[in-house]
Amino acid sequence: MSASYVHADSMSALIAQKSAQPELTARYTASQVAVPSARISTRSTIQRARTEYPNYSNHINSIPAPVFNNYSYKKQPLNPPAIKTSYRYPNVSRQNPVVLPAFLTGSYDNVDSEYLPLLSNAETQSNTAAREVISTARAMALNERTIIQGGCWDYLDAVFKRAGVTRDTVHEGAYEQGPYANSNEIEIGDWLYYINHGYNDVEHSGLFVGWVDEAAKQALILSYAGESRQEPARYRVYDLSHVYQIMRPSV
Repeated sequence: MSASYVHADSMSALIAQKSAQPELTARYTASQVAVPSARISTRSTIQRARTEYPNYSNHINSIPAPVFNNYSYKKQPLNPPAIKTSYRYPNVSRQNPVVLPAFLTGSYDNVDSEYLPLLSNAETQSNTAAREVISTARAMALNERTIIQGGCWDYLDAVFKRAGVTRDTVHEGAYEQGPYANSNEIEIGDWLYYINHGYNDVEHSGLFVGWVDEAAKQALILSYAGESRQEPARYRVYDLSHVYQIMRPSV
């Protein structure tokens, strides 16, 4: 068979196929070719991304903890401590301002102002003999800034004589051996001999004004350096751990 006949047979078959399609389509009505209704599902098909680990259950504890603000996350205790709400701040005792007497209202460089109330109490609340000694010593040290020849003994001797009182020895010991006085044996206006622990543990004497801290044996003392220093007596705190002699003023 020649090639022209084969081509003609193929074209005839194609034409016959095209002609049969309208007839096939016409056999179905609109109802017979109805499109099925769409089914709407509300189930999400989105899945969270998860890093896959081989044998995941064995590696769950190896996942690093999240980090917040550059600080490693720490597990909180299961039972955190209860917050106490019954705490009350302690009451603070506040002292009323001290009104100093007129004779202590000046400006002084030989006594700290914080000790002026103690000096005022010593002068106004002591017995007659002690008050005479304390007031005389205050006038000589703060008001007159008296300078005398000699040392600490000479200065206190001048104070007692000017105050017009005598002195009685109520405790007597030795510098190195004692016996040393207890704090409850010392009274305002007493002339004390003691070991000066603030200056090479030398012997020293001074006029007792009052306790700054009795438990620690810290007391305000009128002390005179004397000799060639040309300085008035001054009030300062001394350690009275080793007082070996007490002389008390009397009238």
